Amino acid sequence: MNEKMDLSDFSMLDLFSLEVETQAEVLNDHLLTLENQLQDSPDAQGSLSLLEALMRASHSIKGAARIVQIEPAVKIAHVMEDCFMAAMERTITITPNHIDFLLQGVDFLQSIGTVEQDEFNIWLSQQEANAEKIVEAIASIIHSNQTDTPQPVTIASPDPPPVSNTETPTSDVMALESEEREPEIEDEGFPQFDLSIDDVFPEDGEDTILFSEDSKASPNFLPEASLENDNDDTEQMISWGDEEEEGITDFNSLTSDSSPMDTEEVKPTNSLMSASGMGNSRDRFVRVSTENLNRLMGLAGESLVEATALVPLSESFLNLKKSQLELSQLLEHLQVNLVQSPLSKEAENYLSELIYKERECRAILNDRLNALEQFSYRSFNLSDRLYREVIGTHMRPFEEGVSSFPRMVRDLARQLKKRVKLEIIGKLTMVARDILRKLEAPLTQILRNSIDHGIEFPDERVAKGKPPEGTIHLEATHRFGMLSITISDDGKGIILDNLRESIVTKGLVTEEMSQQLNEAELMEFIFLPNFSTANQVTEISGRGVGLNIAKTMVQEVGGNLQAISKPGQGMNFHFQLPLTLSVIRTLLVEIAGEPYAFPLSRIDQILTLNFDDIHSVENRQYFSLNNQNIGLVRAEQVLELTSNSTPTEPLSVIVVSDQTNRYGLVIDRFLGEKSLVVRPLDPRLGKVQDITGAALLEDGSPILIIDVLDLVRSLDKILANISINHVKTKEETAWHQSSKHILVVDDSITVREMERKLLENKGYKVDIAVDGMEGWNAVRVGHYDLVISDIDMPRMNGIKLVHNIKSSPQLKSIPVIIVSYKDREEDRLQGLEVGADYYLTKSSFHDDTLINAVIDLIGKNDD
Repeated sequence: MNEKMDLSDFSMLDLFSLEVETQAEVLNDHLLTLENQLQDSPDAQGSLSLLEALMRASHSIKGAARIVQIEPAVKIAHVMEDCFMAAMERTITITPNHIDFLLQGVDFLQSIGTVEQDEFNIWLSQQEANAEKIVEAIASIIHSNQTDTPQPVTIASPDPPPVSNTETPTSDVMALESEEREPEIEDEGFPQFDLSIDDVFPEDGEDTILFSEDSKASPNFLPEASLENDNDDTEQMISWGDEEEEGITDFNSLTSDSSPMDTEEVKPTNSLMSASGMGNSRDRFVRVSTENLNRLMGLAGESLVEATALVPLSESFLNLKKSQLELSQLLEHLQVNLVQSPLSKEAENYLSELIYKERECRAILNDRLNALEQFSYRSFNLSDRLYREVIGTHMRPFEEGVSSFPRMVRDLARQLKKRVKLEIIGKLTMVARDILRKLEAPLTQILRNSIDHGIEFPDERVAKGKPPEGTIHLEATHRFGMLSITISDDGKGIILDNLRESIVTKGLVTEEMSQQLNEAELMEFIFLPNFSTANQVTEISGRGVGLNIAKTMVQEVGGNLQAISKPGQGMNFHFQLPLTLSVIRTLLVEIAGEPYAFPLSRIDQILTLNFDDIHSVENRQYFSLNNQNIGLVRAEQVLELTSNSTPTEPLSVIVVSDQTNRYGLVIDRFLGEKSLVVRPLDPRLGKVQDITGAALLEDGSPILIIDVLDLVRSLDKILANISINHVKTKEETAWHQSSKHILVVDDSITVREMERKLLENKGYKVDIAVDGMEGWNAVRVGHYDLVISDIDMPRMNGIKLVHNIKSSPQLKSIPVIIVSYKDREEDRLQGLEVGADYYLTKSSFHDDTLINAVIDLIGKNDD
C-alpha cells in the first residue's frame, strides 16, 4: 500500500458505500425496466443498451470492491457482470424469474453500506454463506440453457446492524486533499489495505484497464489526486496522494506493456461525479453543516423581507414630496400677494432666499427619491436572487426521495401475487430537503395501501375489463406557490355506501347523520386513528394506523392531505405542501388590537358574516357553510386576550379545522397577505400554547404565528369545559351590561332550555352548563349574579358544585338555587346544608315559584 495515502479524514468503507449506492440505483432501476420489458414481451431478450448499462454498473462495483478487498462483493458483482455480458452476447436469455436473484445480489451489495465500520469484519464473516448462495443462484442463470429456469435458491436477506448517523461520504472524499500528513491507519473495524501492483492488476489486465477507464468518467470512491504526470488515468487510480516521481515512473514501467483496449462500450453509467454534479475541480465543494445552511437560508429570507421595507419608505418620501409641492405653491401665492404691497429691501431678500432654498430642497428631494427608488429596486432584486440561490441549495429533485419506490412497489406486488406498475411523473420537480425527507413515510404508506387494498388481482381486473397490470401514478408539481403531489391508482376505489356503513358500525356517527355527510366529509374518516375499511389485518396494512400517521406527518409540516374515491376506477390522494419551511405565506389579522399571522396552508376559508347569519343552540353559536354547521368562537377568548371592543357588522371570520372538527374564529379585521421568515421562539419558553413561531414585520415590529392545529385542540378544550363568550351586537352588549347574569347548570337539554327561556323572558341574561364540572369551570371564569343547579349530573353533581362555590372566598357570595326532581325532605336538607339559598322541585316551572325565588335573591332585571 502507498505509505503516503492519507486515511485520517475519511473511511474507506464510506467511500466504497458511496460508489455502491450510486451504481446500485442504476442496477435497481434498470433491472425493473428489464423485468417490465420481459413481461410485456415474453420473447424479448432485453435491449442491448439496457444490458450494457447493467454490465457497466456491476463492473464498477467489482472494481471498487477489489480495491478495498471485500471479496464477497467482488464475487457477486463479478457473476452479475458475467450474467449481463452473456445476455448481451445472446448466449443466455434472462427471464422475469431471474430478476429476483439479481435483485438479491443488489440488496447484498447495498447492505454493506449499512454496516458500521467497527462491526464490519464480524458482519462480513456472518454473511459469507449467504453471499455464496447468491453467487450460486446468479451463476445458475449463466449455466442454464435459454429455456430452462434455474432452481430457486433460498437466500436469507442480509441483516446489518442499525445504521449510524455518520457524515455524508461525499464530504469525506474532500478530506483526501489534506497534504503532508503521515498515514494513520487504524487496525480495528476495517481491514488494512496492503495492495500490491499484482493485487490491483490481474495477469490478464482486463479488469484493471476497464476500471481505469471507469475512473476517467467517475472517480467514484477514489479522490482526485494531483500528479506531476496525470496523462494516464490508470496512474490516477493508484496514486491517491502526491506520489513520489520515482513511484510514478516505476508504475509506468509496470503498465507500459499493457496493450490498449477499446473500452468505449464499458464506460460506467450514472457515475458518482456526473450524478452529483462534481467535475474535475476539487475546489467546487466545501463542507457546510446543515445547521449553518439553515441559518444562512433564514438570513437570506430575512434579507428579502427587509428589502421590501424600502417600499413603504419610498412611499413616505413621495408623501413628503407632495407636501413640499403644496408648500411651494403656498410660497408662490404669498409672493404674488406681497408684490402688491410695499416691502422693505430686507424682507424682499428674505422672501427671495426662502423661495430659492425651497426650490433647492425640492431638487435635492427629487434626486434622493430617485436614488432611493433605484436602490430599493436593486436591493429587492439582489435579495430575491440571494434567497432563490440559498433556497436552491436546500432543494433537491423529487426523484431523489422516491428512487426506492419502484423496487418497493415491485416487491410488494409480487408478494401479494399482483401485477402493479408505478409511473413517476415530475421527477425533476424541486423539493426542499426537509420536506422531501418527511415525505417518504406518508408516501410509502399510501403506496402500500394502494397495492394491498386498491389494485385488484390480475384475474379480477380482467373480469372487470381492465388490463391485468394495475397502474399507480405518482406525480409532483409546483402549483400556486405550493408543492402538489398526487398518488392515483386504477384499482377498485372505496364504495361510499360501504364506508358510510362502516362509520355507523364503529359508532362514529348515527345513521341519520351519516346520510347527511357529503363525499369529502366521508373520506375524512379514513384518516382517523384505528379506522380501517379492510376486512382483515395483515402484516402490510389493515390496522387503521398508517393513513392517520401519514395525515399527521403532512400536517406537521403545514400541509394537507385529501382523498378522493372513484368507485370501480381507483383512488386519488392529493398532498398540498409548502415549498419550504423557512419562509411561509401567511394571512395577517388583528385580534384584540394585536397583529397575528395564520399560515395560509392551514386556513380552510375566510369569509364575512352578518349577525343574522349566526344561530344559537345550547349556549353555542354557529353558522352554516355548505350545509355544514360550524361553531363560532371569538379568537381573543381562545388566545386568552383581553379586549373591550365590540364586533361590528360584517364580522371577519377565519375557518380552521383538524381531522374531526371545524370552527369559525371571529377576528377584529383582516390585514392582508404576506410572506414571513419564521423565527423559532426562545427554547427557554418551551412550547407556547397555540403559537408555532414568530416573525418581524417591515417596520421591525414582532408578530406571532398561530399554530392552527394546537389552536383547534384548545378550542375543543374550551368548548368542553368553559362557557363561550357570545358574539354580540352593540345593542346586545349594552343590554347585557345592565342585565343580571344567571348560570343554569343541568344535564337535561329540556330542563336547560325551559329554564333559559323562562329567565330570558324576564329580561335576565342566561348562560348554560351541561354538568357540574362545566358549571364549576364557568363560574370561576365568568361573573354571575346567581347559579341555578340540578343535583344528579355526570362528572360533578349539584351538591358538590354548591359546596365548591360556598367554600371559595371569591365565589361564596353568589346565591345558589337547587332545582331537582328529588322532593324528599332529606334531599332538601342536604342541599340547604351545603349552602343553597333555595331548594325547589322542577314542578316550580309551572308557576311563579322559581321566578319569585330569583327576584328574591337578585331582584328584578333593570330592563
